[in-house]
This record gives sequence, C-alpha cells and structure tokens, in this order.
Amino acid sequence: MNAAPLPPVKLGVLISGEGTNLQAIIDAIAGGDLRAEIRLVISNKASAGGLERARRHGISVMTIDHRGYANRRDFDHALAEALQSHDVELVVCAGFMRLLSPVMIDAFRGRIMNIHPALCPAFPGVNAVRQALAYGARFTGCTVFFVTAGVDDGPIIVQAVVPVLQDDDEAALAARIHAEEHRIYPLAIRLYQERRLEIDGRIVRIRDYGHSAASGTLVNPRLD
Repeated sequence: MNAAPLPPVKLGVLISGEGTNLQAIIDAIAGGDLRAEIRLVISNKASAGGLERARRHGISVMTIDHRGYANRRDFDHALAEALQSHDVELVVCAGFMRLLSPVMIDAFRGRIMNIHPALCPAFPGVNAVRQALAYGARFTGCTVFFVTAGVDDGPIIVQAVVPVLQDDDEAALAARIHAEEHRIYPLAIRLYQERRLEIDGRIVRIRDYGHSAASGTLVNPRLD
C-alpha cells in the first residue's frame, strides 16, 4: 500500500525586487513539480515588481518597510510576526536585499532558505557576478543554502555550475546564472517538502540522494 503524499509545504517568500525566483516557484507549483502553498509574500519595498506577480496569482502580499524601524531586530520582529500569523513553515528569500538578524534566524531556525548568484563560499555579498568576472573565474553559478548569521555562508543545499565565457559581460553571465536559479530553487524547496534534508553541522545531507548527479568533471576551457 502506497504511503499518503506529504502535505504541501507552507511558504513565506521575502522579496525586494522583480521576483523572478518567486515566479519560478509559482510556476513549479502550478506545473505540479512542487507541492507547496505560498501563504504570504513580503517586500521591504512597496515598489517591488514581485508584489504584482503575487497579486496576479491571488497570493497575499504585505509591505514592511525597513525604514520605519529603528534597527534590524525591530524590523525582523515585524517580519517574524507576519510570517507566523500566516502559519508559514519555510521562509524563502528570493532577492531579499536585507541581512536577517538573530531574531528571524531563531524564529525559523533551519527553516530559512536563500539563493546567491555564486558557488558559495566564493564571492559572498553584493555584486557576486561582477566579482567572479573581475577575479577571472572560469566557473561560477548559484547556490541555495540555509540562512545562518553569516553572509551567504550557511549550509549548502543545491548548487548549479555556470561556465564563464571569454566574451561574457556582467549582464550576459547574470542571465545564464538566473536561468539556473529558477531551476534549482524549486528543487531545494521540494527536497524540504519531501522531508529529505537534514542539517548536520554545516553539511546538508539528502536522503535517497544517489550518485548520478556528480558523475563527471567540468573543465573550462575544454580539453580537446
């Protein structure tokens, strides 16, 4: 007898901009690739385009302007209260341009994901794509991780590798990285929904992982 499917994971999504990763999550849910329910989308900017994306899909939205709070802790108290009032299980940062304080991290310990446009721990912080180009990296990519108190240094869930081409500029490389972000973020959330993730120190162990994903090596430029 087959076990009953696990219930959809209840998401709260934090954004500051256009919300393209939010859209990827919405599309994954609509397409049946992800069992999730977005309970609330919060932006710290009323002008964020992602708020309208959410409204078009009938998702509850809220603006909590960080400028209205004396410090990060007070702002994060407001975030946590809003998310908890909507019964959010997993917090997903999708282009949310604010560092989270211990207030949020403690309220949702092991239940906050973020995505960064680099292969962490390389190139943390802002302008990661520009940093990779300036450094002369042959590969970069994107990383989904669990948020901790540091900057882009939490336990890694999923990574995608993107080669840096010789004629790349920042816009071209960023576009290819963003395409991979839209693939791996729904995957990371699905692994959480399926109860397959376990945080062991700074290692994320994935149940029923298999070995096929890491069967080869990548070289740039190619070996002829």
